This record gives sequence, structure tokens and C-alpha cells, in this order.
Amino acid sequence: PRLQVFGASARGPLGKGILNIEGGWYRSADDLDGDDPYVKNSEARYLVGYEQELLRDLVGGVQYYIENMLDYGAYRRALPSDASVSDEYRQVVTVRLTKLLLSQNLRVGVFAYFSPTDRDTYLRPNVNYKIDDRWIAEVGGNLFFGEHDDTFFGQFERNNNVYASLRCGF
Repeated sequence: PRLQVFGASARGPLGKGILNIEGGWYRSADDLDGDDPYVKNSEARYLVGYEQELLRDLVGGVQYYIENMLDYGAYRRALPSDASVSDEYRQVVTVRLTKLLLSQNLRVGVFAYFSPTDRDTYLRPNVNYKIDDRWIAEVGGNLFFGEHDDTFFGQFERNNNVYASLRCGF
């Protein structure tokens, strides 16, 4: 289906950290009334985030994201009776922590996504080591948790994985 997207964002200093704000309108051009159950409805999306250095070489950040399905009443009326129902408002909170060690050559971090509306979680832990000016080694994982198999992150619960990489730059 055709999709038109309009949005704006701003980023700047606030206190000891950096604030970011974003907003967008995802206009479903093939279903302007929101009554076609086979075309995703238009949405308004909002994000606000803040990041700052918590301790020396430890950076923390948090974001709050909302997807607001527009024409929700029309969506519910047009939905087949056996279909799973999406929320009018989907929320996701993210938290990122990154610690630099060994003269900033070792980076240890975790990025966590949690959706209170879907009741699911996605964790991305990783460790990155700069061996020298050319070589970087990394290990990490992708871990999914969810109460339901049809939620954004819950659908991947059986796809947890661990990875390792060795990168050469020249």
C-alpha cells in the first residue's frame, strides 16, 4: 500500500545531557478512512529521549515512543472477528547503557526495549574491543521475551542468538 510520511525532529542540549524529540504522521494513502482491514491505518508517532554521561565513561539514555493508530473505531469495525486486535496506542521504552574501559578501547553496552502495551522485551547486550587501529572484535546477542506470539518482539522469542565478529579496517 502507498504510504506518505511527514515528520520533524529536534535535538539539543538540556541540563547535562542531550534531549531529542520527534514526531511523524504516517498517512496510509490507500485507506484514508481506516476501514480496510488489509491496509495498515494511518498513524501518528512520537518519540522523546534524553541521554547524558552518568559517570566518567558511562553514558545512559532513555527514550519513550508512542504509535497512535488513527481512525481506530473504523479499524475495529472492519476487523474480521477471528483476527488479533492491535492497540490504539503502542508504547515502547528504551534504555541504553554504555561503559568505556581500558583507555576507551573496550566498550560494554546493553540496549533494552520494553513495550508496556505489548508486554514484550528485546535486549541487545554487546562487548566491543578495539585491538589496534585496524582490528575490532565484538560479541553480543539478541534476546527476545514476550507473553504473546503476535507482538512486535514476542514473535521472535524463539530467535534468540549470539554473534561474534572480527572486523578489519583499511
